[in-house]
Amino acid sequence: MDKPTNIRNMSVIAHVDHGKSTLTDSLVSKAGIIASAKAGDMRFTDTREDEKERGITIKSTAISMYFEVDKEDVGAIKQKTEGNEFLINLIDSPGHVDFSSEVTAALRVTDGALVVVDCVEGVCVQTETVLRQALAERIKPVVIINKVDRALLELQVDKEELYQSFRRTIENVNVIISTYHDVALGDVQVYPEKGTIAFGSGLHGWAFTLRQFAGRYAKKFGVDKEKMMAKLWGDNYFNPHTKKWTTKSADADGKQLERAFNMFVLDPIFKIFDAVMNFKKDLVTTMLDKLEVKLAQDERDLEGKALLKVVMRKFLPAGDSLLEMIVINLPSPATAQRYRVETLYEGPMDDETAIGIRDCNPNAPLCLYVSKMVPTSDKGRFYAFGRVFSGTVRAGPKVRIQGPNYVPGKKDDLFIKSIQRTILMMGRYVEPIEDCPAGNIVGLVGIDQFLLKSGTLTTSETAHNMKVMKFSVSPVVQVAVDVKNAADLPKLVEGLKRLSKSDPCVQAWINESGEHIVAGAGELHLEICLKDLQEDHAGVPLKISDPVVPYRETVKAESSIVALSKSQNKHNRLYVKAMPIDEELTLAIESGKVNSRDDYKIRARLLADEFGWDVTDARKIWCFGPDTTGPNLLVDVTKGVQYLNEIKDSCVAAFQWATKEGVLCEENMRGVRFNILDVTLHTDAIHRGGGQIIPTCRRVCYAACLLASPTLQEPVYLVEIQCPENAIGGIYSVLNKRRGQVFSEEQRPGTPMFTVKAYLPVNESFGFNGELRAATGGQAFPQSVFDHWELLNGSPLEKGSKLEDLVVSIRTRKGLKPEIPPLDTYYDKL
Repeated sequence: MDKPTNIRNMSVIAHVDHGKSTLTDSLVSKAGIIASAKAGDMRFTDTREDEKERGITIKSTAISMYFEVDKEDVGAIKQKTEGNEFLINLIDSPGHVDFSSEVTAALRVTDGALVVVDCVEGVCVQTETVLRQALAERIKPVVIINKVDRALLELQVDKEELYQSFRRTIENVNVIISTYHDVALGDVQVYPEKGTIAFGSGLHGWAFTLRQFAGRYAKKFGVDKEKMMAKLWGDNYFNPHTKKWTTKSADADGKQLERAFNMFVLDPIFKIFDAVMNFKKDLVTTMLDKLEVKLAQDERDLEGKALLKVVMRKFLPAGDSLLEMIVINLPSPATAQRYRVETLYEGPMDDETAIGIRDCNPNAPLCLYVSKMVPTSDKGRFYAFGRVFSGTVRAGPKVRIQGPNYVPGKKDDLFIKSIQRTILMMGRYVEPIEDCPAGNIVGLVGIDQFLLKSGTLTTSETAHNMKVMKFSVSPVVQVAVDVKNAADLPKLVEGLKRLSKSDPCVQAWINESGEHIVAGAGELHLEICLKDLQEDHAGVPLKISDPVVPYRETVKAESSIVALSKSQNKHNRLYVKAMPIDEELTLAIESGKVNSRDDYKIRARLLADEFGWDVTDARKIWCFGPDTTGPNLLVDVTKGVQYLNEIKDSCVAAFQWATKEGVLCEENMRGVRFNILDVTLHTDAIHRGGGQIIPTCRRVCYAACLLASPTLQEPVYLVEIQCPENAIGGIYSVLNKRRGQVFSEEQRPGTPMFTVKAYLPVNESFGFNGELRAATGGQAFPQSVFDHWELLNGSPLEKGSKLEDLVVSIRTRKGLKPEIPPLDTYYDKL
């Protein structure tokens, strides 16, 4: 742990069911933590009961492993190293899209990622999501193409087909990498001939990179290993008669030559599969002698798949090739923190903390980022799980615990406490350790009550925070929870606090009507969270409402007339119009490209150049809302109004309130721009205080909305479904019932699988998975991720329209009067 050059921090990321946990087993068994016979079936990193039952990973789990690497492999490492002993901190992350917040939390504390791609299904929607997250965090990927045994045993492809299928998958991965990659990282595309791609089968426990085969053949041909690797991929052919290499696929006589990859790499594998699966006993024995694979006495009597597993595992052990690929190609903390510090640290790049992070210096001031909280066996307590970026963390001395809202120099969201113990996370167990130097991943005991989900620990007075993590999913599904007997209410409140600690993405709050709301990324995510809440965190029986979906209020046109409201004392008047902001700008605000923290001149330039705004208007944006960051704008377009800047604060406060609870059904507003056209104010300051202005400004915003043909937007999922051809009919029928729209359907070349992509309103998605499986006999597997907000057709102000029913039902649920207030509640005649 004291040699940061010999540490590798890595996460395993992929689409759901592509075999992350199964592959992780190969490394765990190579480190001697589990028996090699169990690797592949044990899934050591799935620690929870429900993970074992469902066969999916729900929480990301960390494990630290020590390895010794062959002396000759150390020579291939391009970065500084000492000796041949390595420490790998591996985090196995979930693949299900509802848990992608767990992936983000894992990526933040690691520097490299092992991307697992199923060789039959290829690159799927979640593969792309996690790769994009990894590249945004400046994390270097290496790839393993998994489940090759399926291609050989089930699909029975020939060598050239398999090569082409590998090539396509690798191209797809590289397309994503080149789309999202960060210039500072350099070229991080993956190539088999550079050893950054492995092929294998996690379940059977074998895998190889071209480096291993090149090593075998380099001695035989008497050439250099690196040269041999380049020859084993792409259009390289070896002519066995002339003993020469060529790049043409036919020899002088026009006879077809076999591709080097097929001849030297796939051929031995195909031969073993053929001999073992067709029970050719004598052939197997001669082949094993040639390959120098020795079987134990009891292993010789095995047949079929069992024998295949043993032979392949000894011929090409997965642990070795993965380990070699990780150690040679992934960066050490000492290498990675040099280029990651800019994207991680908020403060100036020349203060003591930034320099400590850049040098990965164990003697610098402490800087540690806590990325998530892990529940302990002790009810209600959590380990803070994170990474030391600079300095050394140990129990005893007081440290500054800075929450995500901490501002340097202020006292808010800051605690100064000491850490009770430091521990090493080992999958299902924890090991106590003395201290933990920079570059390592660590668990801390005793600071869980000072942090909610994440935060920065430091000993430097001037340290800024590490940047807050950006999640690719947003909590769009909500349920109300209540206790069955009233005496348990305090337990529920405490349980909700613990729940929001234990999951990076879940949100819990109390709404206006006093219900406790829990929001998650999707049905499965909510189900798991509520199960945890009921069994572990609160421990009392709960009543759970049907899931509800949040809507957004918006407008479709400019207000038909100018809205006017007078203050309570009739001395002040506000004239306002509302108009829609185009979707492009709304998205730019939500993603933070246009934000309230930028200098107003820079922001005005951006709005004028890219979104066609008038520069003077753009400079006079008073604020964004709700929560000062949302996608609604308050713009001052008045000319020469007296005392205007005195009421600015009151208007901003009213605008925040109005955009948080819209006029139709008190949902957040989205994509609305309010122009203040004119203001008439009383000359005496006492008559234009906040008490007069705030309610007036809120009313005028509501009136402007009602005049601008208001409507609702609903959240929409992007659903990707993998299925065989005969199940497509079932998919369409289920989607049609639920207002879904299919927009692409394509067959994966070389496989019988189709990929169907569709948009499905979140409101219609409850029970979708179950119904889809029923309609297709369990052959279709959907993966839904929140994609965009969609305008609903019709007008809520029309009596008897569908949209009006929806608004009434939302209002009733929230305990408001069922009908939308008429315009004259907010609009005052002159």
